[in-house]
Amino acid sequence: MEEQKNSFLATEKVGRLMCRYAIPCIISLLVGALYNIVDQIFIANADYLGSYGTAANTVVFPLTVIALAIAVMIGDGCCAFVSLSLGKKASQDASKSIGNSILLTILSGILLMAVYLLFMDSIIAMFGGTVNTETFKHSKEYFFWISLGIPFYMFGQAVNPIIRADGSLVSFPYKNGYHFKAGFSF
Repeated sequence: MEEQKNSFLATEKVGRLMCRYAIPCIISLLVGALYNIVDQIFIANADYLGSYGTAANTVVFPLTVIALAIAVMIGDGCCAFVSLSLGKKASQDASKSIGNSILLTILSGILLMAVYLLFMDSIIAMFGGTVNTETFKHSKEYFFWISLGIPFYMFGQAVNPIIRADGSLVSFPYKNGYHFKAGFSF
């Protein structure tokens, strides 16, 4: 059953597979990039924040990039291993790898959140958030809320490549009647 589900990965033309997998990947990366852009738009339109809010966002943004780097490292590593395992018809190894990667992502997200919260003032100072009291105040508040969301953000970013490697994609029509399929399996 598992072999039939992913058999298209071995038989489909490489160009079609690239398009099929590139579109969800690009959408995922765009959504991640839009997150900061939308934050900047809301902050710029908030009268009570002004340039201090924008400065706070700039101070905190690199911390989301660190979380993204760790999540992508785990997700892409698992993706490569799952692809190799499925190619060798070792679906049991692929399933174990997915479980281990999800667990590692959750644990590293919680650990990173804890480190961020414990060393908040030092980290904000390291990224230039102590330039004045208003920037520091806004940076601390924004940093706190971003830190609480780090495990969820990392989980979402790490699972995307794993889902692609498994052959489970979101379903929507594509030109020439080609459809992405839905589902996720362990």
